[in-house]
Amino acid sequence: STTRAVRRPTRTVWVGKVPVGSEHPIARQTMTTTDTKDVDASVEQIMRCADAGADIVRLTVQGNKEADACMAIREKLFKLGYDTPLVADIHFNPRTALKVAEAFEKIRVNPGNFADGTKKFTEIDYENEAAYQAELEKIEELFTPLVEKCKALGRAIRIGTNHGSLSARTLSYYGDTPRGMVESAFEFANVCRKNDFHNFLFSMKASNPLVMVQAYRLLAHEQYKLGWDYPLHLGVTEAGEGEDGRMKSAIGIGALLMDGLGDTVRVSLTEDPEYELGPCSTLASLGMNAYDSGLGVPDFAETHRDFTSFERRKGSLPESKDGESFDYSKALHRDGTVFSVVKGEELSRGELLFKDLGCKLAVGMPFKDIATSDSVVLRGVPPASDEAGRLALKRLQDAEVCVMAPLADLQAHPVQGAVAIVPLAQARAGAALPEGCERLAVALDGSETAEDLAGLEALQPVCAILQTGPLSRVHASRRVFEGLAAAGCSVPVIHHLVFAPGTGEEELVIGGGTEGGALLVDGLGDGVMLECEGADLEFLRRTSFAMLQGSRMRNTKTEYVSCPSCGRTLFDLQEVTAQITAKTGHLPGVSIAVMGCIVNGPGEMADADFGYVGTVPGKIDLYVGKEVVRRGIDMATAPDQLIELIKEYGRWVEPPQDAADEELVAEAA
Repeated sequence: STTRAVRRPTRTVWVGKVPVGSEHPIARQTMTTTDTKDVDASVEQIMRCADAGADIVRLTVQGNKEADACMAIREKLFKLGYDTPLVADIHFNPRTALKVAEAFEKIRVNPGNFADGTKKFTEIDYENEAAYQAELEKIEELFTPLVEKCKALGRAIRIGTNHGSLSARTLSYYGDTPRGMVESAFEFANVCRKNDFHNFLFSMKASNPLVMVQAYRLLAHEQYKLGWDYPLHLGVTEAGEGEDGRMKSAIGIGALLMDGLGDTVRVSLTEDPEYELGPCSTLASLGMNAYDSGLGVPDFAETHRDFTSFERRKGSLPESKDGESFDYSKALHRDGTVFSVVKGEELSRGELLFKDLGCKLAVGMPFKDIATSDSVVLRGVPPASDEAGRLALKRLQDAEVCVMAPLADLQAHPVQGAVAIVPLAQARAGAALPEGCERLAVALDGSETAEDLAGLEALQPVCAILQTGPLSRVHASRRVFEGLAAAGCSVPVIHHLVFAPGTGEEELVIGGGTEGGALLVDGLGDGVMLECEGADLEFLRRTSFAMLQGSRMRNTKTEYVSCPSCGRTLFDLQEVTAQITAKTGHLPGVSIAVMGCIVNGPGEMADADFGYVGTVPGKIDLYVGKEVVRRGIDMATAPDQLIELIKEYGRWVEPPQDAADEELVAEAA
């Protein structure tokens, strides 16, 4: 549903003892990073994952040696009292899938490479339908034995399409698109159905949350048309690590959960697998709580948002005017805006405050940098007698950081050049601006009708700030944007997300990504403002920029496509990713893929400008796009050669040097 969180009805797929489907809690998954042939290490890691809350655990199974180990792993876990269902991750090798089906409860197949053998990543044009059909017959011939075996043994199958590894056949017909992802999965689903096997589910993974969300929605849409009810496994592949990995996962997975889509979840992080279960559980709980509470708004006709094609709503940014005391065109950013909430008493922190807002410093004076908050919203305006507070405001304005505050606060303590935040009804009633205020921003609460919103454009606000309060953030906001579109209103909208005091950082990232990202990923909104009593101001700012970047809006740092590691990985992925991030993290607009093996190599890093891919132990291939340009590089020198490659293609800049940062640290100590 687009107006409420109503779970899509599905059949139940049994993965061992775990039921997956709309009549059951959302199942949580992760994947081991051990060498599958190392039975003891794999068993120990699976137990840690199960103890951390994993309902299902996946292992990579490359060949017969790994398949033999899987039988030993399954038996040892049973002896130790662990009956957590296990999934075999299969690429390229149908025979191995048949063998491991005897040990594990579920098989994951990738439609892009199950029937292809060793991946060549070559482009093929199919000149006639006969050639295309011949490949479909080959798929059926190779896949049918696995379907029959899983049916006989009571196993489950996940048909897991990945955006970056579509087959040449699919690419030639549909291109590198969500439609191609869905059609690729349906080819395998049709074989299952032909054999009266229905214990299967789908996934549509991509490293780009926008592509991932579009693909899953299209998959659900096509299933509705066909009368199918197979469950969905949700995940953003190669999301990365830390806050950024959690944010991208929350944007993609959270957006779909709010639409009622998703029956099992895996958060793919470049971290030890047990650490995936925290954000995974948080997302699952957010989804289940939304369904159980009937989260949503009364039905309304949505005519301006099309899930089959992406088009970002572009708000009209404010323009500067002669004679005004502040250039209000600087209050918002064309690619996405970040507002930061600042308490009046925090202004006395001076340089430390400026640093938390992302300003550069020169001789104590703040200047806007690439990730500086565009505007600050004051909670408590300092009186004219507070010289330190007033000086801090003046310096922020001189640095082109816009200052905003509620109308009543500015009436009590006017600030020259500040923007007054006025509720829509009060603004429409002609509220007078206080002394020194030349512009206003309008506060919306999500309950506005189309008639209410019709007069917004005429008020010429700098922006609208949308804070939905007790209403469902996603669904009430969609209703607001529908009203704005109907009124032909192009006022930019900033999403104001308020969290309960004391909300933890991971919960804030996951909640923010789910509620704010679910709208930004649909092109609805021009920026974000996060507010949480007691939270670190710098953390809230960084999280806001991460949400914009994860929603493919404003890039303020290097984008990493980093696989989560598995038994195929040919180097210490966490260590290497940290090394590369430390050397290249200052390159906004540049995307770098760090992949542990060829399975997660060129096909899985479609969005990346440069790639660092393991080929054999100790050796790395470097890519530009999907083309390998340097082969067999010694791993010890590969990070430096990656930097040379970035320089060669004109994308390198030297890291910024800011001596003022060191002075600040010394003063704070």
